[in-house]
Amino acid sequence: MPTIADVARIASALPGVEERMMTGGLAWFVRRKLFAWQSHPWPSIPDAARAIIAAEPCAGVKVADEIDALALIETWPEVFFGPTTWWGGPKATFRLARVEPDHLEELVTEAWYTQAPKYMRREFDARHPPSAS
Repeated sequence: MPTIADVARIASALPGVEERMMTGGLAWFVRRKLFAWQSHPWPSIPDAARAIIAAEPCAGVKVADEIDALALIETWPEVFFGPTTWWGGPKATFRLARVEPDHLEELVTEAWYTQAPKYMRREFDARHPPSAS
């Protein structure tokens, strides 16, 4: 079962990442752009999402667009749930205990990729070519 420590381990292995303790928990940035965070049950978020976050560890990640966020929710409704806030553009919130470890690594890495500058993405791609299937 993944934990926030696993998110930290994955995020910190990516180039240019800065981990910060925020009011609601840990958050990870690349070049001052947020890409992953520990979810907190803020009073301002919808009741259903707040109840989930208050009951179990959750995290959020940036995604490429709203279609990607919706696809995650529709494909894995037991893992992902609806929006927690409207700020910050497309993102997805998920239950840590229900996400597969490989999927967690993919989510954090892709979130980094959406926020990293082009030169960092090119360097990352050069060091991590896609595996041949």
